[in-house]
Amino acid sequence: MRQLLAVAAGLAVLAASACSAPAPPRSDAVSAAPAGPATLPAPTGPHQVGTTALYLKDTSRPDPWNLDADARELKVTLWYPTKQHDGQRAPYMTPKESELLLKGTSIASAPYDTLSKTRTNAIKDAEPAGRKLPLVVLSPGFTKPMSTLTSLAEDLASRGYVVAGIDHTYESYATTFPDGRVAECLACDSNSDPGFGTGLIQGRAADVSFVLDQLPAKWDGSDRIDRSRIAMVGQSIGGSSAMATMLEDPRVRAGIDMDGTAYARIPKSGFSRPFMFLGSAEHVSGGPFPTWDRDWKLLTGWKRWIVLSGAEHQSFTDTPLLADALGIKPLPGVLPAARAAELTRTYVAAFLDQHLKSRRQPLLDKPSSRYPEAKFCPATCARS
Repeated sequence: MRQLLAVAAGLAVLAASACSAPAPPRSDAVSAAPAGPATLPAPTGPHQVGTTALYLKDTSRPDPWNLDADARELKVTLWYPTKQHDGQRAPYMTPKESELLLKGTSIASAPYDTLSKTRTNAIKDAEPAGRKLPLVVLSPGFTKPMSTLTSLAEDLASRGYVVAGIDHTYESYATTFPDGRVAECLACDSNSDPGFGTGLIQGRAADVSFVLDQLPAKWDGSDRIDRSRIAMVGQSIGGSSAMATMLEDPRVRAGIDMDGTAYARIPKSGFSRPFMFLGSAEHVSGGPFPTWDRDWKLLTGWKRWIVLSGAEHQSFTDTPLLADALGIKPLPGVLPAARAAELTRTYVAAFLDQHLKSRRQPLLDKPSSRYPEAKFCPATCARS
């Protein structure tokens, strides 16, 4: 797994798609003065957003990372439409989760509890609204908690989707369980092992299938879900896991890989369900990560390969939106945070509206003058 964002003075950006050396001692030097708590951009859809958390235990398999655990425990965060306007806004993460994430990514430019003060838009434990809504499963990048995709999740819920975001236990810097236990990143000790990526996506595919099995029994609002309309979206290894899940579980009708190296091997006979690659210039045709080239030829159904000019690996997450609060400066030339969030939300929602709601989206047919950063590969994009 490659290191994807620099944390040198003046260039630090919250991220790293792999664990490596322990975080260095905190320094008094900062790239800029922290700007106060971050506020996630407001959702763009017509609905208010509620959220709640589920805690599931799969007793049919041991945990792949914790040898002392004979069952796989998962935290699942749900976002959904609600009619409720008032109530407590859901926390972005706990102070301890913020501390572990900032330590893990070597960010020392702000107090360790900074991310726990991030302001979200969803109302905690609000009553769900709507009937027979499509379901979108979200999977985050390696080492990242599910909270780092909150902006996208809230936006999709506001547009009329139920979103199930999975914290893949021991694969992120911190997952907190109801009894107060905090599961840290045990998988970080193995990320240089041969076959690590392939094993990781297989485990995540099993996590997703288990969550789909359990949702009807474990969430009181599950009758709002149309289980014939399910898609999966992920970033980095979460994006890689979307294809791995679809190959194993026919319930997932469509998928998006946001800037993730493709580890799952599509059979030579091809794969016909709708799939979209949405990524940075690292993934243009002929670029340094050729797995999208390989898989593009094997996608026999509806498919798109869209590269966002100026994007980098974390542009598809909340990470750039948090930079000011952490007192760090984005890398020069990188797509601005607000624009990256707008583009990600727009193209993900268009794909889901077309394939889960049967609403044709001309935006997906060709380049748009409104979104000139979006290059359609392999025909109209080039390395830049």
